[in-house]
Amino acid sequence: MPPSAARPAPVDREKVPAHVAIIMDGNGRWARQRGLPRIEGHRRGVETVRTVTNAARELGVRMLTLYAFSVENWKRPQDEVGALMGLLEFYLKKELKTFVKDRVRLRTIGRIEDLPAGVQKHLRHTIAETAHFTDYTLVLALNYGSRTEVVDAARAYAAAVAAGKEKLNDGSWTTFNRYLSTADLPDPDLIIRTSGETRLSNFLLLQGAYAELVFTPVLWPDFTKADLAEACAEYARRERRYGLTSEQIKPAPAASS
Repeated sequence: MPPSAARPAPVDREKVPAHVAIIMDGNGRWARQRGLPRIEGHRRGVETVRTVTNAARELGVRMLTLYAFSVENWKRPQDEVGALMGLLEFYLKKELKTFVKDRVRLRTIGRIEDLPAGVQKHLRHTIAETAHFTDYTLVLALNYGSRTEVVDAARAYAAAVAAGKEKLNDGSWTTFNRYLSTADLPDPDLIIRTSGETRLSNFLLLQGAYAELVFTPVLWPDFTKADLAEACAEYARRERRYGLTSEQIKPAPAASS
């Protein structure tokens, strides 16, 4: 996908993906290119979160999931981790009124119980205050990783079997899916990764089994509504077959009278 364009690409709203998930990558490189500390890249990245949250809703997206902090991110330098947690808490404090005004429902996936107490407090408060909104949902993946999610789900499923709440031989995806952190959320239609990297980095590996993937060289702090619109336009140009043939998914010709 080309770098940011001056104007958003036209998008057929009927073909806009209902659920877009984004791996927000490139904050550190953005800062390094400008001779700035890494935290400045993260601060700029928070501004982009606001921009893209609004842009997705304006384009007709119903759900936006952002990979905000992975389970692997704890391995980063402690001063950077602390700064990221501080930015997250600041973001939640500042955005609550905007979420309520714009009717944005906030959800999370991941082991949020391991986050700092202040972050947990503001997360739970914001989630409670916006729980009744239904038009648009922002999901923050925090302390999230697909592998830990599967481990947690398998443990919960095994406990349910032991308690007689599930049958061991009912090993269907529909049953197991109920134990994932995304159980009541739709699978992503489109997954975008910024900064030119072409991997999923342990993000929604099961849920994204049939998602369309778009990789853009644009660093996350530079990602704009035009970039999101172009990714959605690319999505609209693709044919989603879910294992079927093109002929099978084409509507049958109307019968002649």
